[in-house]
Amino acid sequence: RGAGAVAPGAAQIHHGRVSGAAAVCAAGVRHAGALPHPPGRALNAMQAYALLLAATLNAGTVLALAALGLLINEKAGIVNLGAEGIMLCAALAGFATVVHTGSDWLGFAAGAGAGALLAAAFGALVIWLGANQYAAGLALSLFGGGLSAFAGIGYVQERLPDRPRFDWLGLGDVPFAGPALFRHHPLVYLTALLALALVWLLWRTRAGLVLRAVGEAPQSAHALGYRVRPIRLAAVTAGGALCGLAGAYLSLAYTPLWAEGMVAGKGWIALALTTFATWRPARVLLGAYLFGGVTMLQLHLQGQGVQWPSQLMTMLPYLATIAVLALISRNPAWIRANMPASLGKPFHPAG
Repeated sequence: RGAGAVAPGAAQIHHGRVSGAAAVCAAGVRHAGALPHPPGRALNAMQAYALLLAATLNAGTVLALAALGLLINEKAGIVNLGAEGIMLCAALAGFATVVHTGSDWLGFAAGAGAGALLAAAFGALVIWLGANQYAAGLALSLFGGGLSAFAGIGYVQERLPDRPRFDWLGLGDVPFAGPALFRHHPLVYLTALLALALVWLLWRTRAGLVLRAVGEAPQSAHALGYRVRPIRLAAVTAGGALCGLAGAYLSLAYTPLWAEGMVAGKGWIALALTTFATWRPARVLLGAYLFGGVTMLQLHLQGQGVQWPSQLMTMLPYLATIAVLALISRNPAWIRANMPASLGKPFHPAG
């Protein structure tokens, strides 16, 4: 059932268009007969790289949305280790909503709402009740995994309505650029715009200054009259909504199906991305595309017939995450210079 479940979503290609995470495999030797054969080896290679780039942007969007949400949390001084559980519950909420309503946008709204609700509950625990942020985050991750597995049993065999096809500005058929850049879901482009908007918000607006002050020196922000706890809760809720949006994108666009544990560690990779990017939104976006490229590279290499053990290929994204964290950990002073000073520290207002 595991092999067949992917067929209607991630591995499908209609008229040469990419539709999900594993579509890049179609450029490989195993599926060469399913695609038209443009004359010349160079054109075949160009098509393969266009599919690889398209799949990289798709995979990077999931990581970028979740990591940007976690960045907002951490800029406010809150560490949320529950991204994996939030994304799983949101993926199920979005998928179930589309199954019953047929509306993708209601599905994305449901995913974002589920993420915001779980994050708000987490925020109430750690901000007002003083629960340990790391323990509460791990508990949320385990809770989300268990809840989604139990509630999603009835949706494993469900199928979504036909997925929409996109051809922006009529450029979808342009060689290389068309399939690589102009056939994506709108959320792919909105995620890039969101990263730029966060750069402007955090460093060019008063609201961003207050948010950073709450994460750097909450006692000083409180002394100036800012309500630190509600601001932190708002940041945690907004970050949870973005994690939920990432989960919904995963089950509605990236691989349009529901399967238990389908997030497969992406929440943890997103958490590592915030440190890798030194809490900068633009770097988060670039890092997400880098990790997305590594994820898709394993599929591309398998499709090209590279004789490496499949287990090693599957490990590539996680090995890359560990390697990057090990490298940046060699310079702790650099991390401390960029990390919010009160990250992970509880705030107790004086008086």
